[in-house]
Amino acid sequence: MSHDYEPLPHDNRLNRRRFLRFTLAASAVALHLCLPVSLWAADGADDAVAPVEPGVPARKPKAPRLVMIDPGHGGRDPGAIGVSGTHEKDVTLDIAQRLADALGGQSGVTARLTRNEDIFLPLEERVRIGREARADLFLSVHADSAPNSSARGLSVYTLSEKATDTFAKALADHENEADLMGGVDVPTTDKDVAAILFDLEARHARNTAQHARSNFVQALGQNWRLLDRPMRAANFVVLRAPDVPSMLIETGFLSNPQDEHILRQPAEREKIARLMAKSLGGILNSSLFG
Repeated sequence: MSHDYEPLPHDNRLNRRRFLRFTLAASAVALHLCLPVSLWAADGADDAVAPVEPGVPARKPKAPRLVMIDPGHGGRDPGAIGVSGTHEKDVTLDIAQRLADALGGQSGVTARLTRNEDIFLPLEERVRIGREARADLFLSVHADSAPNSSARGLSVYTLSEKATDTFAKALADHENEADLMGGVDVPTTDKDVAAILFDLEARHARNTAQHARSNFVQALGQNWRLLDRPMRAANFVVLRAPDVPSMLIETGFLSNPQDEHILRQPAEREKIARLMAKSLGGILNSSLFG
C-alpha cells in the first residue's frame, strides 16, 4: 500500500522546528549537558544560550584541556611588516611557542600549535586542525597592521557576522583570504534536527568564547597595555569553527612604532606569553569549561 504525503505548510514546518528545538534542549538539561548558568545570557547576544546537545562532536569530559594555538601568517605570507622591518609571522610564532611552553607547565592544560615552523597554512586548514584535535579553545595569535598607525595595545576578537565597529571589520577583511565551507558533522538524516543541533553547538562555542574573552582581557589589562575598547568582534574566517570556542588576539600592532619596538624584544614576547598563559590557565580550569 502506498501513502501520499503532502509537504507541511510553512507554518507547520516552523512549528515542528520550534518543537524539536524545545525537545532537544529539554533533553540536554535532563542529561546534565547544559551550559553553566552564567552562560545563559551572552555578552551582547539577543537570544538565550541553548544547552549543548549530545549529537554534536564530543568535547573532552575532563582535564587536561587542550588549547590549539595558531600563530598567524607564515611562509610566503609575512603578515604585517613593521616600520623597522619586523615580520608578523616571526613575532606570532615566537609568542605562540613561548605560550605553549608556559601552558605546558600548568596543571590540567595542554597546548598544541597549528604550525611550529615558518610555513604557510590556509585559514580553513587552521580551523580544521583545531576541530579535528577537538580543542577546548582555539587561539589565533597576531600582531597586525591597524587601520590607523596611532592604534596600539592588545585586543581580543570573537566571531560575529556583523563587526562591532569599522576598526574590527577592517582587520577581519584584511585577514580573510577565503571562506570556510562545511559544518558540524551531526549523526542524523533529519535536516530539521541537524540544523537545530548545528545552531545549538555554534551558539555554545560562540558564547563560551565571549565569556573567555572578557575574563582574559580583564586579567591581562593589569599588566599589559590594551587597545581602546579591547573586546571586539568581527567575521574572521579563522574563528568560524562552529564547535570550538575561538578567539583572535592582537598582541599589538606592528604598524605602531611603539608596539613594534616592544614586540621586537624577546623579553617582552616572553612576558606577554606568560601573562596570557596565566590568564588562560585560570579560565580553562574554571566552571566556564567545567
